[in-house]
Amino acid sequence: MGFKPPGAHVSGMDTVHESSVEASRIERGDAGFDRRQLGAAAGASDLGCSLIEVDPGKHTYPHHYHTANEEGFYVLDGEGELRGPDDEVVDLVPGLYAAFPTGPDGAHQVRNTGDEPLRLLAISTMVDPDVVVYTDSDKIGVYAGAAPGGDRDERIVTKYFRQGDDVDYWEGEE
Repeated sequence: MGFKPPGAHVSGMDTVHESSVEASRIERGDAGFDRRQLGAAAGASDLGCSLIEVDPGKHTYPHHYHTANEEGFYVLDGEGELRGPDDEVVDLVPGLYAAFPTGPDGAHQVRNTGDEPLRLLAISTMVDPDVVVYTDSDKIGVYAGAAPGGDRDERIVTKYFRQGDDVDYWEGEE
């Protein structure tokens, strides 16, 4: 059995090194982070895994929960806080793992409270379709064709609505 370098194909599995995966940048208001989609780069389709690097003083995505996808975070480096359901806050330190079930009990948002980047692995099921509830803005996001963490080019629906935009099932159908 010989040594295989990172990124090698080994007996039906692919590996990837984080340095070979291009980061996508999210920067909007108080959100500021880089995301490397490791799972997709290694060929995974049912399990997502992203390396997230949150800038000091910034947060990740808005506070939200999924109706179809479970998520989990494992903290690699840095420090921060995890805002959970009902605004409870948990300190994030290296070695901590947090699991987020589907539904309101899985609501979460990460903020970097340190002076260095906060690095974590974000792991999720890749169930399609999914509806995501954004608790602070009273919005929902609807995703079909690819899970929220999946390939946007494959998605056939990506829409956001205020919860108050609800209409009757038969509206416009008569």
